[in-house]
Amino acid sequence: MNGIHEKAQAQEVKQPTLIHGDCLGAMRDIQDGSVDLTVTSPPYDNLRTYNGNNDQWGEHVWRAVIADLYRVTAQGGVVVWVVGDATIRGSETGTSFRQALWAMECGFNLHDTMIYQKKNPVPYHHNRYQPSFEYMFVFSKYKPKTFSVIRIDSKGIVGGSKQREADGSTRKFNSGGAAHPTKYKTAIWEYSVGSDRSGHPAVFPLQLATDHILSWSNPGDTVLDPFLGSGTTGVACKNLGRAFIGIEMDADYFAAASARIAETPWPA
Repeated sequence: MNGIHEKAQAQEVKQPTLIHGDCLGAMRDIQDGSVDLTVTSPPYDNLRTYNGNNDQWGEHVWRAVIADLYRVTAQGGVVVWVVGDATIRGSETGTSFRQALWAMECGFNLHDTMIYQKKNPVPYHHNRYQPSFEYMFVFSKYKPKTFSVIRIDSKGIVGGSKQREADGSTRKFNSGGAAHPTKYKTAIWEYSVGSDRSGHPAVFPLQLATDHILSWSNPGDTVLDPFLGSGTTGVACKNLGRAFIGIEMDADYFAAASARIAETPWPA
């Protein structure tokens, strides 16, 4: 092995590897097929200024990033791509959908389309309903090798379940008659909008990153965030015992993220 992945392995899944630089350049040092999971949120069109770095982001960049993510992702690995769309002249750009379709052209499966529902969205007044969510596209390289489902309280639902068939008929797929204490969480995950002291304009909710890392990876796996931002994915990885590679081009955000991750204690 060589490059960034070797560094992460050599440090016994302890010390995160943090890189100040352009992710397209930095990702060249990541070995093919060495990343088990990517959890990231790239810049959203022109929704944030990111210290004036927006002119370095555009379709040619996200196409290149997604293509290189396919290269570095292990067989059975997953990329969680959290995105939203800007509104221009009263309508959404649709950039998020173009990114998902491009990922499929690069070879990824669109394994799941999930929703990050915001509990506390900023109120708007315009001619559309209140925007309050972002997409969480789950891309996989072949079939995901890990899925540790998050289960929630089913509130004691009793009885059999029915499934509708292609012809419109229904059939039972369990016998019922017993309480089911838990069920799979749905694909709509609700969180309060993230915040911290970094000054970053679009902070990831820590629980969102945590839930995806728990769902799609195992302890000791390598997790990548090529848009490190305020460092939330790195904090979650450190909490959960995953090797982490984080890349950030902005010097201020990189310094804040590095300090935040360094201040996070290792789990007992």
